[in-house]
Amino acid sequence: MQTLSVSSLNEQIKTLLETSFTRVLVEGELSRITFHNSGHIYFTLKDSSSTLSAVMFRGNASKLKFQLEEGMKVILDGAITLYKPRGSYQINCFDIQPSGQGALALAFEQLKQKLQDKGYFALESKKELPKFPQKIALITSATSAALQDMLRVAQNRYKNIEIDIYDVLVQGDSAALSISNTIGYVDTRGYDIIVTGRGGGSIEDLWAFNEEIVADAIFKASTPIVSAVGHEIDNVISDFCADLRAPTPSAAMEMILPDTNELYQYMDSLSTQLTQVVTQKIHNKKQEIQHLQNLYAQYSIDRKISQKLDEIQHLKENFTYAVENVLKTAQNQVLNLTKMLESSHPKHRIIKGFAQVSQNAKVIDISSLNIDDEFNVMSDEVNIKAKVLEKENI
Repeated sequence: MQTLSVSSLNEQIKTLLETSFTRVLVEGELSRITFHNSGHIYFTLKDSSSTLSAVMFRGNASKLKFQLEEGMKVILDGAITLYKPRGSYQINCFDIQPSGQGALALAFEQLKQKLQDKGYFALESKKELPKFPQKIALITSATSAALQDMLRVAQNRYKNIEIDIYDVLVQGDSAALSISNTIGYVDTRGYDIIVTGRGGGSIEDLWAFNEEIVADAIFKASTPIVSAVGHEIDNVISDFCADLRAPTPSAAMEMILPDTNELYQYMDSLSTQLTQVVTQKIHNKKQEIQHLQNLYAQYSIDRKISQKLDEIQHLKENFTYAVENVLKTAQNQVLNLTKMLESSHPKHRIIKGFAQVSQNAKVIDISSLNIDDEFNVMSDEVNIKAKVLEKENI
């Protein structure tokens, strides 16, 4: 038997393995993943009882749509190779698919969770779109049917607007970079709204809008961005990052542009409401003016002067009437006193044989006189001065 060197034996084994296992599909669980600076990925594929070394070189690793994670169950598509310096074999992976689901679906969920954790989908980060934009940018393929649909809707709804078109790749390996770079540039051009999107297609066709660099460009933009990708049933990462998600490109224009016909109807309604409001206000002001005029007429100086003159005239009339009453009353009193005086005069009161007794010019009762008092006795004809010589009670 020929004696072989280690290198010679490894070379024969390498040839045998690599010609016998040119293409294999192996399912297992990822373990001990190493992402090398060179871009290569080294890891171990294992099941319950065995392990297999694996490598995915940079060219193939760059095409992976999802992130390899520890413990993830996958299916490796590759070839068996032998690494001669160590005499160990490994599987050189051409492609890796998640076990039980598609790579793109997994990549979508991974990136969605990552961006959600970073706050890219938070409502408070959404920018408000203007109700009446004057200048918008459409970032899409200049030759697409989606662009024509958007322009047609814009023409029918709102002609008084400036629309600029930025042609980008919307499909393929370079599409994500084309879209993200254009968003960054257009964001500096002073637009009111940016619409980015394309028509429908498979998940692979729409994948550019699921790339992280596009999500970053949308989130960092200061201009409100509308994501209008595919059909209503399609969901891409840009939908969650954008300030507004439109189910289709044409629907995006309907959502961001006012309808001229509706504006005319709204203006007619406003005009009617304005007329009613102004008419009512004029009526109310007329009522207020009338009320003020009534108050002025009631409390004006002219009215007060007129009232005072009326009061003076009334007082004058009452004064004259009062004076007349006082005079009449005084005259009646004088007349009554005169009558009383006349009736009390001695000449009316003294009967023949009777005389009036007075003392010090005052009429007195005779019983008030005492002995030696002097008094006068007067009739209507004679006045006699007398003195009490003797007093006797009867």
